[in-house]
Amino acid sequence: MSSSPQPPPAGGESPLAYHDAEFLDSDEARSLRILAEYLQPLRAFRRHRVHDTIVFYGSARLREDGPLSRYYAEARELARELTAWSMALGSPSHRMLVCTGGGGGIMEAANRGAADAGGRTIGLNIGLPHEQRPNPYITRGLSFQFHYFFMRKLWFAYLARAIVAFPGGFGTLDELFELLTLSQTGKLDRPVAILLYGAEYWRDLVNFDTLVRHGMVEAKDLRLFSVVDTPADALAILQRSLVPDGEPGAPALARSLTPARARGPQAPEKRA
Repeated sequence: MSSSPQPPPAGGESPLAYHDAEFLDSDEARSLRILAEYLQPLRAFRRHRVHDTIVFYGSARLREDGPLSRYYAEARELARELTAWSMALGSPSHRMLVCTGGGGGIMEAANRGAADAGGRTIGLNIGLPHEQRPNPYITRGLSFQFHYFFMRKLWFAYLARAIVAFPGGFGTLDELFELLTLSQTGKLDRPVAILLYGAEYWRDLVNFDTLVRHGMVEAKDLRLFSVVDTPADALAILQRSLVPDGEPGAPALARSLTPARARGPQAPEKRA
């Protein structure tokens, strides 16, 4: 004889879908989780009137007392000077906030330097099995935890007016070349200043001239970035590049452009 269905547990109605933790962690709800990693930071940036950012990339493995400690010290110094300069702009919005991946090493140094200047600073952290724990210098309310790498990288690019890439490994290269590609292909409607910090390191690591020689990029593409070796040189370039534009608002989201030649004559321009 077949058994009859069991009644639901006494005293309990099914939770609302958006309160159902099991559902929200399911495969079916992945799109909701992705959307949440867009909407939650957007809400926080609006609430805290964050307008645009200067992003610091670099290794989590660099230590203040390690063999490459000069880069930790110089990232901290540059972030401090940039933050002091940004605060002196007198904008009602918070312009040019230092933003990092939120972890240790260069990320910690940059958040720490911004805090040294008394400014606010952003950390876009991500859950990893090692190396990645939020550093203590991120401003309360501006520390975010991501699951999806691509959503984290979207927020790096979306608010960035400049990036400064210090020595790093696979993650730094991934983030750097994504921004170089967006700049090269004109997918962003505003220029992003890109600085490679540490001339010896970057010239030893990547032979950009080889890309030109083999026709993989054009010579003009090498003007998309500058190589710098001191905080003073980096600061000077950034101050020339980062003239505040437009009305202050929160946040200043970069638009993604579709070139006119890729559209039909009647198709409207797509922006995101």
